[in-house]
Amino acid sequence: MTEDTVRLSVVGQVLKRRWRLLIVFAVLGAVAGAGASLVFSPGYETSANVLLQGPRDADELLTEAQVAQSSVVLDRTAAGLRWGVPGKDLADDVSAQVAEGNIIEVTGRADSPERAQQLADRVAQEYVTYSTQLLSDTADSAAQVSQEQQQNLRQQILDTNQRISDLHASAGEGNTIDSVGVRTELESLRTALSQAMTKLDELDAASTQAKMVVMGPAERPAGPAAPTMTHFAGGGAAAFLLIGLFGHLLAARSDRRLRGEAQIVSALGADVLGGVDVADEPGDTAGTGRRGLLRRFFLGERDWHLPALPPPADEEGLEIRYRRVVSRLRESTPSGPSGLLPRVLVVVPDDDPAARRAAQRLARTAAAGPARATLRVAEVSAARPIVPDANVAGALVVVTAGTRTGWELVGIHEACTDAGHDVLGVVVTHRTRPLGQAGPTEAPEVPVDSVMAGSA
Repeated sequence: MTEDTVRLSVVGQVLKRRWRLLIVFAVLGAVAGAGASLVFSPGYETSANVLLQGPRDADELLTEAQVAQSSVVLDRTAAGLRWGVPGKDLADDVSAQVAEGNIIEVTGRADSPERAQQLADRVAQEYVTYSTQLLSDTADSAAQVSQEQQQNLRQQILDTNQRISDLHASAGEGNTIDSVGVRTELESLRTALSQAMTKLDELDAASTQAKMVVMGPAERPAGPAAPTMTHFAGGGAAAFLLIGLFGHLLAARSDRRLRGEAQIVSALGADVLGGVDVADEPGDTAGTGRRGLLRRFFLGERDWHLPALPPPADEEGLEIRYRRVVSRLRESTPSGPSGLLPRVLVVVPDDDPAARRAAQRLARTAAAGPARATLRVAEVSAARPIVPDANVAGALVVVTAGTRTGWELVGIHEACTDAGHDVLGVVVTHRTRPLGQAGPTEAPEVPVDSVMAGSA
Protein backbone atom coordinates (compact mmCIF):
# COMPACT_ATOMS: atom_id res chain seq x y z
CA MET A 1 0.00 0.00 0.00
CA THR A 2 1.59 3.28 -1.08
CA GLU A 3 1.34 6.63 0.61
CA ASP A 4 -1.21 9.13 -0.73
CA THR A 5 0.29 12.16 -2.43
CA VAL A 6 -1.28 15.28 -3.86
CA ARG A 7 0.11 16.71 -7.07
CA LEU A 8 0.57 20.46 -7.24
CA SER A 9 -1.05 20.44 -10.68
CA VAL A 10 -4.21 18.99 -9.12
CA VAL A 11 -4.22 21.68 -6.43
CA GLY A 12 -3.86 24.29 -9.16
CA GLN A 13 -6.77 22.71 -11.01
CA VAL A 14 -8.98 23.07 -7.93
CA LEU A 15 -7.99 26.72 -7.54
CA LYS A 16 -8.62 27.36 -11.23
CA ARG A 17 -12.05 25.73 -11.52
CA ARG A 18 -13.43 26.27 -8.03
CA TRP A 19 -12.02 29.68 -7.13
CA ARG A 20 -15.48 31.19 -6.68
CA LEU A 21 -16.50 28.50 -4.21
CA LEU A 22 -13.16 28.76 -2.39
CA ILE A 23 -13.68 32.51 -2.05
CA VAL A 24 -17.03 31.80 -0.41
CA PHE A 25 -15.30 29.42 2.00
CA ALA A 26 -12.70 32.09 2.80
CA VAL A 27 -15.39 34.73 3.42
CA LEU A 28 -17.30 32.37 5.70
CA GLY A 29 -14.08 31.62 7.57
CA ALA A 30 -13.33 35.33 7.97
CA VAL A 31 -16.83 35.94 9.33
CA ALA A 32 -16.49 33.00 11.73
CA GLY A 33 -13.07 34.25 12.85
CA ALA A 34 -14.41 37.76 13.42
CA GLY A 35 -17.23 36.31 15.50
CA ALA A 36 -14.79 34.21 17.51
CA SER A 37 -12.67 37.30 18.21
CA LEU A 38 -15.58 38.85 20.07
CA VAL A 39 -15.31 35.99 22.57
CA PHE A 40 -11.62 35.07 22.60
CA SER A 41 -9.80 38.30 21.73
CA PRO A 42 -8.02 39.69 24.83
CA GLY A 43 -8.74 43.31 23.85
CA TYR A 44 -6.28 45.89 25.20
CA GLU A 45 -3.49 44.73 27.49
CA THR A 46 -0.85 46.46 29.62
CA SER A 47 1.38 45.61 32.59
CA ALA A 48 2.63 47.20 35.82
CA ASN A 49 5.85 45.99 37.49
CA VAL A 50 6.34 45.55 41.24
CA LEU A 51 9.93 45.29 42.55
CA LEU A 52 10.54 43.06 45.59
CA GLN A 53 13.61 44.34 47.40
CA GLY A 54 15.88 42.09 49.39
CA PRO A 55 16.96 38.51 48.77
CA ARG A 56 14.11 36.30 47.55
CA ASP A 57 14.13 32.66 46.53
CA ALA A 58 12.18 31.25 43.61
CA ASP A 59 9.38 29.73 45.69
CA GLU A 60 8.81 33.01 47.49
CA LEU A 61 8.51 34.86 44.17
CA LEU A 62 5.95 32.34 42.90
CA THR A 63 3.98 32.79 46.11
CA GLU A 64 3.99 36.56 45.64
CA ALA A 65 2.65 36.11 42.08
CA GLN A 66 -0.22 34.03 43.45
CA VAL A 67 -0.93 36.67 46.08
CA ALA A 68 -1.21 39.30 43.32
CA GLN A 69 -4.05 37.22 41.75
CA SER A 70 -5.77 36.34 45.02
CA SER A 71 -9.46 36.99 45.59
CA VAL A 72 -8.69 39.57 48.28
CA VAL A 73 -6.64 41.68 45.87
CA LEU A 74 -9.25 41.34 43.12
CA ASP A 75 -12.12 42.25 45.46
CA ARG A 76 -10.27 45.34 46.65
CA THR A 77 -9.48 46.25 43.04
CA ALA A 78 -13.13 45.92 42.02
CA ALA A 79 -14.21 48.07 44.97
CA GLY A 80 -11.63 50.74 44.12
CA LEU A 81 -12.42 50.89 40.38
CA ARG A 82 -16.21 50.99 40.91
CA TRP A 83 -16.99 49.50 37.51
CA GLY A 84 -19.89 47.49 38.86
CA VAL A 85 -17.96 44.27 38.27
CA PRO A 86 -17.31 41.85 41.16
CA GLY A 87 -13.80 40.74 41.91
CA LYS A 88 -14.34 37.16 40.74
CA ASP A 89 -15.20 38.45 37.25
CA LEU A 90 -11.80 40.15 37.07
CA ALA A 91 -9.95 36.85 37.47
CA ASP A 92 -9.89 36.23 33.70
CA ASP A 93 -8.65 39.77 33.02
CA VAL A 94 -5.79 39.83 35.54
CA SER A 95 -2.62 37.75 35.54
CA ALA A 96 0.71 37.94 37.36
CA GLN A 97 4.02 36.31 36.59
CA VAL A 98 7.59 36.40 37.85
CA ALA A 99 9.96 38.44 35.68
CA GLU A 100 13.72 38.73 36.01
CA GLY A 101 15.30 40.67 38.87
CA ASN A 102 12.74 40.02 41.65
CA ILE A 103 9.98 41.69 39.64
CA ILE A 104 6.32 40.66 39.66
CA GLU A 105 4.63 41.67 36.41
CA VAL A 106 0.91 42.37 36.88
CA THR A 107 -1.07 42.36 33.59
CA GLY A 108 -4.55 43.79 33.08
CA ARG A 109 -6.84 43.32 30.08
CA ALA A 110 -9.93 45.36 29.19
CA ASP A 111 -11.98 46.50 26.22
CA SER A 112 -10.39 49.98 26.13
CA PRO A 113 -6.85 51.32 26.68
CA GLU A 114 -7.92 53.50 29.61
CA ARG A 115 -9.63 50.68 31.50
CA ALA A 116 -6.70 48.32 30.88
CA GLN A 117 -4.27 50.89 32.32
CA GLN A 118 -6.50 51.57 35.32
CA LEU A 119 -6.93 47.87 36.02
CA ALA A 120 -3.18 47.08 35.92
CA ASP A 121 -2.29 50.07 38.13
CA ARG A 122 -5.03 49.33 40.63
CA VAL A 123 -4.17 45.65 40.95
CA ALA A 124 -0.48 46.48 41.48
CA GLN A 125 -1.38 49.04 44.15
CA GLU A 126 -3.77 46.73 46.00
CA TYR A 127 -1.25 43.89 45.79
CA VAL A 128 1.49 45.98 47.40
CA THR A 129 -0.91 47.14 50.12
CA TYR A 130 -2.18 43.65 50.89
CA SER A 131 1.27 42.02 50.82
CA THR A 132 2.66 44.73 53.12
CA GLN A 133 -0.18 44.11 55.54
CA LEU A 134 0.54 40.42 55.56
CA LEU A 135 4.20 41.04 56.33
CA SER A 136 3.44 43.56 59.06
CA ASP A 137 0.84 41.34 60.73
CA THR A 138 3.18 38.38 60.92
CA ALA A 139 6.18 40.54 61.82
CA ASP A 140 4.44 42.25 64.76
CA SER A 141 3.55 38.99 66.48
CA ALA A 142 6.90 37.32 65.90
CA ALA A 143 9.25 40.30 66.07
CA GLN A 144 9.87 40.12 69.84
CA VAL A 145 10.35 36.35 69.87
CA SER A 146 12.66 36.53 66.86
CA GLN A 147 14.66 39.35 68.45
CA GLU A 148 15.10 37.43 71.70
CA GLN A 149 16.19 34.32 69.83
CA GLN A 150 18.69 36.28 67.79
CA GLN A 151 20.06 37.94 70.94
CA ASN A 152 20.44 34.60 72.68
CA LEU A 153 22.16 33.21 69.61
CA ARG A 154 24.60 36.09 69.56
CA GLN A 155 25.35 35.65 73.26
CA GLN A 156 26.01 31.94 72.74
CA ILE A 157 28.38 32.80 69.90
CA LEU A 158 30.26 35.26 72.13
CA ASP A 159 30.47 32.74 74.99
CA THR A 160 31.72 30.06 72.63
CA ASN A 161 34.28 32.44 71.19
CA GLN A 162 35.51 33.27 74.72
CA ARG A 163 35.73 29.60 75.59
CA ILE A 164 37.82 29.04 72.48
CA SER A 165 40.17 31.81 73.58
CA ASP A 166 40.53 30.22 77.01
CA LEU A 167 41.26 26.80 75.55
CA HIS A 168 43.75 28.35 73.21
CA ALA A 169 45.58 29.97 76.12
CA SER A 170 45.55 26.80 78.20
CA ALA A 171 47.07 24.87 75.33
CA GLY A 172 50.37 26.55 76.20
CA GLU A 173 53.11 27.89 74.04
CA GLY A 174 54.72 24.56 73.31
CA ASN A 175 55.31 23.32 69.86
CA THR A 176 54.30 19.74 70.44
CA ILE A 177 52.20 17.96 67.91
CA ASP A 178 49.18 17.88 70.23
CA SER A 179 49.34 21.57 71.15
CA VAL A 180 49.70 22.64 67.52
CA GLY A 181 46.76 20.47 66.48
CA VAL A 182 44.57 21.86 69.27
CA ARG A 183 45.40 25.45 68.38
CA THR A 184 44.71 24.81 64.69
CA GLU A 185 41.31 23.27 65.42
CA LEU A 186 40.42 26.12 67.77
CA GLU A 187 41.27 28.71 65.12
CA SER A 188 39.05 26.88 62.62
CA LEU A 189 36.16 26.99 65.08
CA ARG A 190 36.76 30.69 65.69
CA THR A 191 36.63 31.39 61.93
CA ALA A 192 33.37 29.43 61.52
CA LEU A 193 31.77 31.33 64.42
CA SER A 194 32.82 34.66 62.92
CA GLN A 195 31.25 33.74 59.60
CA ALA A 196 28.01 32.65 61.30
CA MET A 197 27.92 35.93 63.22
CA THR A 198 28.39 37.94 60.01
CA LYS A 199 25.64 36.02 58.20
CA LEU A 200 23.28 36.49 61.15
CA ASP A 201 23.84 40.25 61.04
CA GLU A 202 23.24 40.31 57.26
CA LEU A 203 19.98 38.38 57.56
CA ASP A 204 18.83 40.68 60.32
CA ALA A 205 19.57 43.74 58.21
CA ALA A 206 17.90 42.22 55.13
CA SER A 207 14.73 41.33 57.05
CA THR A 208 14.41 44.87 58.31
CA GLN A 209 15.04 46.44 54.90
CA ALA A 210 12.98 44.09 52.62
CA LYS A 211 10.00 45.83 50.98
CA MET A 212 8.19 46.16 47.63
CA VAL A 213 7.75 49.13 45.31
CA VAL A 214 5.59 49.75 42.24
CA MET A 215 7.93 50.69 39.40
CA GLY A 216 5.82 53.45 37.89
CA PRO A 217 2.36 53.42 36.29
CA ALA A 218 1.42 51.03 33.49
CA GLU A 219 1.72 52.28 29.93
CA ARG A 220 -1.46 52.99 28.03
CA PRO A 221 -1.67 50.46 25.14
CA ALA A 222 -1.60 51.99 21.67
CA GLY A 223 -3.57 49.13 20.12
CA PRO A 224 -5.37 45.90 20.97
CA ALA A 225 -3.31 42.92 22.04
CA ALA A 226 -2.78 39.96 19.74
CA PRO A 227 -4.62 38.00 18.57
CA THR A 228 -6.83 40.81 17.29
CA MET A 229 -9.98 40.58 15.19
CA THR A 230 -7.80 40.85 12.07
CA HIS A 231 -5.75 37.85 13.18
CA PHE A 232 -8.87 35.81 13.91
CA ALA A 233 -10.47 36.78 10.58
CA GLY A 234 -7.31 36.00 8.62
CA GLY A 235 -6.82 32.70 10.41
CA GLY A 236 -10.46 31.72 9.88
CA ALA A 237 -10.27 32.57 6.17
CA ALA A 238 -7.08 30.53 5.75
CA ALA A 239 -8.49 27.59 7.72
CA PHE A 240 -11.76 27.48 5.76
CA LEU A 241 -9.87 27.87 2.48
CA LEU A 242 -7.73 24.84 3.32
CA ILE A 243 -10.82 22.92 4.42
CA GLY A 244 -12.49 23.67 1.09
CA LEU A 245 -9.35 22.75 -0.85
CA PHE A 246 -8.80 19.43 0.92
CA GLY A 247 -12.53 18.76 0.81
CA HIS A 248 -12.36 18.85 -3.00
CA LEU A 249 -9.34 16.55 -3.01
CA LEU A 250 -10.95 14.05 -0.63
CA ALA A 251 -14.21 14.12 -2.59
CA ALA A 252 -12.33 13.39 -5.80
CA ARG A 253 -10.33 10.64 -4.11
CA SER A 254 -13.50 8.93 -2.90
CA ASP A 255 -15.28 9.28 -6.27
CA ARG A 256 -15.74 5.81 -7.74
CA ARG A 257 -17.43 6.76 -11.01
CA LEU A 258 -15.88 5.10 -14.04
CA ARG A 259 -14.33 7.30 -16.74
CA GLY A 260 -12.50 4.90 -19.04
CA GLU A 261 -14.34 3.10 -21.82
CA ALA A 262 -12.61 -0.16 -20.93
CA GLN A 263 -13.89 0.02 -17.34
CA ILE A 264 -17.42 0.89 -18.46
CA VAL A 265 -17.78 -1.95 -20.98
CA SER A 266 -16.24 -4.37 -18.50
CA ALA A 267 -18.90 -3.50 -15.90
CA LEU A 268 -21.69 -3.83 -18.49
CA GLY A 269 -20.32 -7.06 -19.96
CA ALA A 270 -20.61 -5.95 -23.59
CA ASP A 271 -18.51 -4.52 -26.40
CA VAL A 272 -18.23 -0.81 -27.04
CA LEU A 273 -19.85 0.23 -30.33
CA GLY A 274 -18.33 3.69 -30.27
CA GLY A 275 -17.92 6.93 -28.47
CA VAL A 276 -19.75 10.12 -29.39
CA ASP A 277 -19.34 13.73 -28.27
CA VAL A 278 -22.27 15.59 -26.78
CA ALA A 279 -22.05 19.35 -26.36
CA ASP A 280 -23.04 20.71 -22.97
CA GLU A 281 -26.29 22.56 -22.58
CA PRO A 282 -27.31 24.86 -19.71
CA GLY A 283 -28.84 22.89 -16.90
CA ASP A 284 -27.28 19.53 -17.72
CA THR A 285 -25.79 19.15 -14.27
CA ALA A 286 -26.80 22.26 -12.36
CA GLY A 287 -30.48 22.30 -13.21
CA THR A 288 -32.55 25.31 -14.14
CA GLY A 289 -33.88 28.30 -12.25
CA ARG A 290 -32.16 30.38 -9.63
CA ARG A 291 -30.72 27.37 -7.88
CA GLY A 292 -29.23 26.11 -11.11
CA LEU A 293 -27.71 29.50 -11.88
CA LEU A 294 -26.05 29.62 -8.46
CA ARG A 295 -24.75 26.09 -8.88
CA ARG A 296 -23.29 26.85 -12.30
CA PHE A 297 -21.74 30.08 -10.99
CA PHE A 298 -19.94 28.44 -8.08
CA LEU A 299 -19.44 24.86 -9.33
CA GLY A 300 -19.45 25.21 -13.09
CA GLU A 301 -21.00 22.81 -15.58
CA ARG A 302 -18.71 19.86 -14.86
CA ASP A 303 -16.64 18.29 -12.14
CA TRP A 304 -13.37 20.10 -11.54
CA HIS A 305 -11.24 17.00 -12.07
CA LEU A 306 -12.73 16.14 -15.49
CA PRO A 307 -11.02 17.50 -18.62
CA ALA A 308 -12.99 20.10 -20.56
CA LEU A 309 -12.93 18.58 -24.05
CA PRO A 310 -13.02 20.95 -27.00
CA PRO A 311 -16.29 21.10 -28.96
CA PRO A 312 -16.69 18.95 -32.08
CA ALA A 313 -15.11 20.37 -35.19
CA ASP A 314 -18.39 20.46 -37.16
CA GLU A 315 -21.84 18.96 -37.36
CA GLU A 316 -20.88 16.72 -40.26
CA GLY A 317 -18.22 15.00 -38.20
CA LEU A 318 -20.74 14.32 -35.45
CA GLU A 319 -23.19 12.81 -37.90
CA ILE A 320 -20.51 10.48 -39.23
CA ARG A 321 -19.84 9.15 -35.73
CA TYR A 322 -23.52 8.45 -35.09
CA ARG A 323 -23.90 6.64 -38.45
CA ARG A 324 -20.90 4.48 -37.60
CA VAL A 325 -22.45 3.50 -34.28
CA VAL A 326 -25.70 2.55 -36.04
CA SER A 327 -23.71 0.57 -38.62
CA ARG A 328 -21.87 -1.40 -35.91
CA LEU A 329 -25.17 -2.03 -34.13
CA ARG A 330 -26.64 -3.40 -37.38
CA GLU A 331 -23.64 -5.70 -37.81
CA SER A 332 -23.97 -7.10 -34.30
CA THR A 333 -27.74 -7.72 -34.63
CA PRO A 334 -29.34 -10.28 -36.92
CA SER A 335 -31.52 -8.66 -39.58
CA GLY A 336 -35.25 -9.19 -39.66
CA PRO A 337 -37.53 -9.64 -42.67
CA SER A 338 -36.55 -7.64 -45.76
CA GLY A 339 -33.13 -6.98 -44.23
CA LEU A 340 -34.48 -4.46 -41.77
CA LEU A 341 -32.85 -4.04 -38.38
CA PRO A 342 -35.18 -5.32 -35.65
CA ARG A 343 -36.29 -3.06 -32.85
CA VAL A 344 -33.61 -2.32 -30.26
CA LEU A 345 -34.20 -0.95 -26.76
CA VAL A 346 -31.84 1.92 -25.93
CA VAL A 347 -31.35 2.05 -22.14
CA VAL A 348 -30.36 5.44 -20.73
CA PRO A 349 -30.01 6.55 -17.07
CA ASP A 350 -32.74 9.06 -16.29
CA ASP A 351 -30.28 11.55 -14.70
CA ASP A 352 -27.89 11.61 -17.67
CA PRO A 353 -29.09 14.34 -20.09
CA ALA A 354 -26.03 13.98 -22.36
CA ALA A 355 -26.70 10.26 -22.83
CA ARG A 356 -30.40 10.99 -23.41
CA ARG A 357 -29.63 13.44 -26.23
CA ALA A 358 -27.16 10.98 -27.75
CA ALA A 359 -29.74 8.16 -27.64
CA GLN A 360 -32.39 10.36 -29.28
CA ARG A 361 -30.00 11.33 -32.03
CA LEU A 362 -29.03 7.67 -32.55
CA ALA A 363 -32.72 6.87 -32.95
CA ARG A 364 -33.16 9.63 -35.53
CA THR A 365 -30.02 8.56 -37.39
CA ALA A 366 -31.15 4.91 -37.48
CA ALA A 367 -34.62 5.86 -38.72
CA ALA A 368 -33.22 8.07 -41.49
CA GLY A 369 -30.75 5.52 -42.84
CA PRO A 370 -31.16 3.42 -45.99
CA ALA A 371 -32.03 0.38 -43.86
CA ARG A 372 -34.35 2.05 -41.44
CA ALA A 373 -34.27 0.77 -37.89
CA THR A 374 -36.37 1.40 -34.83
CA LEU A 375 -34.58 2.34 -31.66
CA ARG A 376 -36.81 2.74 -28.61
CA VAL A 377 -35.33 4.91 -25.86
CA ALA A 378 -36.07 3.83 -22.28
CA GLU A 379 -34.94 5.85 -19.27
CA VAL A 380 -34.21 3.88 -16.11
CA SER A 381 -33.12 4.81 -12.61
CA ALA A 382 -29.45 4.08 -12.04
CA ALA A 383 -30.08 3.41 -8.35
CA ARG A 384 -32.97 0.94 -8.91
CA PRO A 385 -33.00 0.14 -12.64
CA ILE A 386 -36.09 -1.53 -14.07
CA VAL A 387 -35.95 -2.24 -17.81
CA PRO A 388 -39.39 -2.57 -19.45
CA ASP A 389 -40.47 -5.73 -21.19
CA ALA A 390 -40.58 -5.32 -24.98
CA ASN A 391 -40.40 -7.36 -28.15
CA VAL A 392 -36.89 -6.25 -29.12
CA ALA A 393 -33.74 -7.93 -30.36
CA GLY A 394 -31.70 -6.65 -27.43
CA ALA A 395 -30.63 -3.62 -25.48
CA LEU A 396 -28.13 -0.90 -26.26
CA VAL A 397 -26.79 0.96 -23.21
CA VAL A 398 -25.83 4.62 -23.63
CA VAL A 399 -23.96 6.16 -20.71
CA THR A 400 -21.78 9.23 -20.23
CA ALA A 401 -18.24 8.72 -19.02
CA GLY A 402 -17.69 9.74 -15.42
CA THR A 403 -21.35 9.59 -14.33
CA ARG A 404 -21.83 6.02 -13.09
CA THR A 405 -20.09 3.75 -10.63
CA GLY A 406 -19.20 0.19 -11.46
CA TRP A 407 -21.99 -1.20 -9.28
CA GLU A 408 -24.58 1.01 -10.97
CA LEU A 409 -23.53 -0.26 -14.39
CA VAL A 410 -23.64 -3.84 -13.11
CA GLY A 411 -27.17 -3.15 -11.88
CA ILE A 412 -28.24 -1.88 -15.32
CA HIS A 413 -26.82 -5.00 -16.96
CA GLU A 414 -28.66 -7.25 -14.50
CA ALA A 415 -31.89 -5.31 -15.10
CA CYS A 416 -31.54 -5.90 -18.85
CA THR A 417 -30.90 -9.59 -18.26
CA ASP A 418 -33.88 -9.78 -15.88
CA ALA A 419 -36.10 -8.31 -18.62
CA GLY A 420 -34.81 -10.94 -21.07
CA HIS A 421 -32.73 -8.55 -23.17
CA ASP A 422 -29.16 -9.21 -24.19
CA VAL A 423 -26.84 -6.21 -24.04
CA LEU A 424 -25.85 -5.78 -27.67
CA GLY A 425 -23.31 -3.07 -27.04
CA VAL A 426 -22.38 0.09 -25.22
CA VAL A 427 -22.16 3.66 -26.48
CA VAL A 428 -20.04 5.95 -24.32
CA THR A 429 -20.76 9.66 -24.59
CA HIS A 430 -18.25 12.37 -23.75
CA ARG A 431 -19.35 15.83 -22.70
CA THR A 432 -17.67 18.68 -24.56
CA ARG A 433 -17.89 22.43 -24.64
CA PRO A 434 -20.89 23.84 -26.51
CA LEU A 435 -20.42 24.50 -30.19
CA GLY A 436 -19.09 27.96 -30.88
CA GLN A 437 -17.32 28.19 -27.49
CA ALA A 438 -13.99 26.76 -28.46
CA GLY A 439 -11.22 27.40 -26.01
CA PRO A 440 -7.64 26.30 -25.57
CA THR A 441 -7.32 22.57 -25.63
CA GLU A 442 -6.47 21.33 -22.19
CA ALA A 443 -4.12 18.46 -21.59
CA PRO A 444 -5.91 15.34 -20.36
CA GLU A 445 -5.99 15.28 -16.62
CA VAL A 446 -5.34 12.40 -14.33
CA PRO A 447 -8.36 10.18 -13.68
CA VAL A 448 -10.13 10.63 -10.39
CA ASP A 449 -8.47 7.58 -8.88
CA SER A 450 -5.10 9.24 -9.47
CA VAL A 451 -5.93 12.61 -7.95
CA MET A 452 -4.44 11.33 -4.71
CA ALA A 453 -2.27 8.45 -5.77
CA GLY A 454 -2.50 5.32 -3.69
CA SER A 455 -4.24 2.02 -3.37
CA ALA A 456 -7.25 1.23 -1.28
